[in-house]
Order: sequence, then C-alpha cells, then structure tokens
Amino acid sequence: MSTFMAKKETVSRKWYVIDAAGKPLGKTAVAAANILRGKHRPEFTPHVDCGEFVIIINASKAVLTGKKLDQKFYRRHSGYIGGLKEESYRHLMANRPELAMTLAVKGMLPHNSIGDKSITRLKVFAGENHNHQAQQPIAVD
Repeated sequence: MSTFMAKKETVSRKWYVIDAAGKPLGKTAVAAANILRGKHRPEFTPHVDCGEFVIIINASKAVLTGKKLDQKFYRRHSGYIGGLKEESYRHLMANRPELAMTLAVKGMLPHNSIGDKSITRLKVFAGENHNHQAQQPIAVD
C-alpha cells in the first residue's frame, strides 16, 4: 500500500467562519492556522498547500489574558536609525483588532511560500458582519 500524496490541483477548498467573541486571541489564532494549513484534513500533505479559507468575525471582542494588554507590544521598524515604532496591544485591540488577529495567525503559519499563500486566505472582520455569505461558510466551534 502506498502513501497518498495530495496535489494542489485536486484540492477543493471550503470556507469556515470562526467567532472570536469572548475567546482568547491565541486559541482563536491556533484554530484558524490549523484550518489555513489544512492539518484538519485526512489527506494533509506537508509540502502541498491544501488549506481552506477562514473568516474570523468579532476580532474586536477577542480577549487577551493576564497583563498582555499592557505588557505586549506590536513593534515595527522603518529601516532607518531611530525608526522603531511600537504600540501596546491595548491600543492595537482598540483601534486595529484585525491586524492583531492577523499577526497572531501569521506567526503560527510556516515561514515559507506555503505560509505566504495561506495567509492570503484569511479574512478578518472586527464586527459581526462579513461579506462572504455567498461562499456559504461552515461555522467552527
């Protein structure tokens, strides 16, 4: 008996929706990363992009446990001397919760071309509404 290897041409992609309201940011990001990567499928193949589409709603209602709101920072650098910018997660979750969720999921994906393709299938919305009802997404617990 030979091992089944999935091919990217034969992969059919479904849409899933995850509600982040009241759930920890990290646990929601883990669930999304596993679906984006395709690890929930029985035909998962590590070197093939066989993941699905993920919609995360209510990103603004996700919670950060402990003192992460004040002690965790989002840092970026312009490349110039003194170009470090940082903002606390309290400010980030208040103003751009979609970015906070996207960064959490992106950090859990592989840092290669498969991860780059996978993150494009993530759609994050701060509120309850999303514009992908036509894809008939499946709700994830």
